Amino acid sequence: MKSFLDNIDGKNANMKRHIIALCMNEGNYSLADLSKELNTSIPTITKLVGELMDEGFLIDMGKQGTNGGRRPSMYGLNPSSGYFIGIDIRKDKVSVAVTDFKGQLVDYLEEMPFIVESNEKSFRRLCNEIKHYLSKTEIDMDKVLAYGVNLTGRVNHETGYCFTYFIGEDRPIGLIMEEELNAPVYVENDSRAMTYGEYICGACNNEKNMLYINVAWGLGMGMIVDGKLSYGKSGFSGEIGHFPLLDNDQICHCGKTGCLETGASGSALHRIFLERLREGRASVLSEKFSKNEAITLADILNAANEEDVLAIEVVGEIGSVLGRAIAGLINIFNPELVVIGGIVASAKEYLLLPIKSAIQKHSLNMVNKDTSIKFSKLGEKAGAIGACMLSESKLLGLLD
Repeated sequence: MKSFLDNIDGKNANMKRHIIALCMNEGNYSLADLSKELNTSIPTITKLVGELMDEGFLIDMGKQGTNGGRRPSMYGLNPSSGYFIGIDIRKDKVSVAVTDFKGQLVDYLEEMPFIVESNEKSFRRLCNEIKHYLSKTEIDMDKVLAYGVNLTGRVNHETGYCFTYFIGEDRPIGLIMEEELNAPVYVENDSRAMTYGEYICGACNNEKNMLYINVAWGLGMGMIVDGKLSYGKSGFSGEIGHFPLLDNDQICHCGKTGCLETGASGSALHRIFLERLREGRASVLSEKFSKNEAITLADILNAANEEDVLAIEVVGEIGSVLGRAIAGLINIFNPELVVIGGIVASAKEYLLLPIKSAIQKHSLNMVNKDTSIKFSKLGEKAGAIGACMLSESKLLGLLD
């Protein structure tokens, strides 16, 4: 049977999208409550709900208990009516999440070793790996409705181009992956997907103005403004890592100097820590360093959490620089919530305390009192889950 998804702009499709959005955000509804919310007659709502049930998107949840009178039937989303796959591509690995139609996490692959290269063959090989993983899950592949794919750097979400992995002017990554996966593919910047994941099902608690700071190997940001994901003119908003805040001679990978990322990111933490070891500073990682063994960012973060003095010191320096930048963002955007995520957030209070201290020092008191600072609730899963949430919202036409 055809569904309204086959003709997303067709007659009654907009009203059906609104019904699904209400059930996604608020839970189960009676016909009377839907009629009131959508300012539409009960006969029309009854017809639309019936069609959505026939199409498999809604199910009758049974009668709801009341204090008296006739108990109304409640209608909610059918979790097994479709699935969304989120693919979070990182430096040397890929994470994959599977959510059902209610947005519940069904399966999660934390780490698939894979280095994506800037060529079509690499992305097609990645698609084959994804299909192989999904074939081992219990989901019905015919019910996969859409894929969300996160990439670092500048991503044009409308065209499917990513300028970090630029394959060719006539071959956007989204199109290549759609050919392999046989379903719509929505390409997105990783920090923006994480932002949406936290907004829909993470640290956000009804706040409508939120900043998400992704402190990974690089530094990125996503913004929710007045309840809407912010993209900017060309979809490149949130490049906080290249804000020219620092007075240093460190050359950023973008080719410029003074970028915030050179002093407040995982790569900055890694570089500064190794510089201190070369200067003769002591650490639990000194022996590894003396043997010329590779020291990873994860090693440094683990050392900090094991109370290594040098690791804590450098994390604190990174936090202070980042906090000064966040203070400026608070003065500009006046957000209700700032969420700190990314791998460096695993340093927990060793990162958060200097961030908060710098915010208090550098932001306006009358502005920062409106803002809560929290760690990501979704953690390492934020990217893949956010990609699922975004692909569902985009497929259903729920984003402006």
